[in-house]
Amino acid sequence: MKNREIDINCDVGEGLGNEAKLFPYISSCNLACGGHAGDKKIIAEVIALAHMHQVRVGAHPSYPDKANFGRKSMEMSPVDFENSIISQIKLVEENLLEQKGSLSHIKAHGALYNDLAKDRQLAIQYLKILQPYKTRLALFLPFGSVLAEEADKSGWRCKYEAFGDRNYNDDLSLVSRTSGKALIIAPENVLEHLLLMITKSTVKTVSGNLVPIKADTYCIHGDTSSAYEILTYLSVQFPKHNIHLKK
Repeated sequence: MKNREIDINCDVGEGLGNEAKLFPYISSCNLACGGHAGDKKIIAEVIALAHMHQVRVGAHPSYPDKANFGRKSMEMSPVDFENSIISQIKLVEENLLEQKGSLSHIKAHGALYNDLAKDRQLAIQYLKILQPYKTRLALFLPFGSVLAEEADKSGWRCKYEAFGDRNYNDDLSLVSRTSGKALIIAPENVLEHLLLMITKSTVKTVSGNLVPIKADTYCIHGDTSSAYEILTYLSVQFPKHNIHLKK
């Protein structure tokens, strides 16, 4: 069985204060930058921890909606949308610069992530806004999405993302968080879910079907209630399958 190195990422800086526990077990993080959560103080603290644990730092912009944690779609004018996305990313960049670090990638959050996956006009607008970062950053995005199509077509460095703690529909969209079947909480079930994706490039959907999927990075949400238990379990189980963390 061949050795595999994988990237595991977490969404962090969302006010839970659990980064010190999670960072030894991940290799990338997506740092909330004031849209759905986070502020300058939290960002600075998380960056320091990331550097301590050799975790790559990405910006995690969202719709500017802390009341709903960025999990509801918003109608925004093109100018307001652009200003919001750029200001969020710059907040992370400025803090990284102060700590002699650099931005690794950009990953949208919540409702924006889901909207970008299916709304071509929004995806094109988003990529245009991010154009200044194109030559130096990767985009984390879902395989088979409209955003992935547009980003690949225009020459972005794309890293396809899959979710270890979320169930999928047959069209590779995530099962809505309003459903009781949205989350995968038990570490054993997360491992099973991930092994199929990592070793077979296949995901078992919520309806029981096996659907092809590609992934370069795998997410465990920092706000999943069992995130720490999941990550520590994976750290023990993955080596048994010749899977190792790519730091």
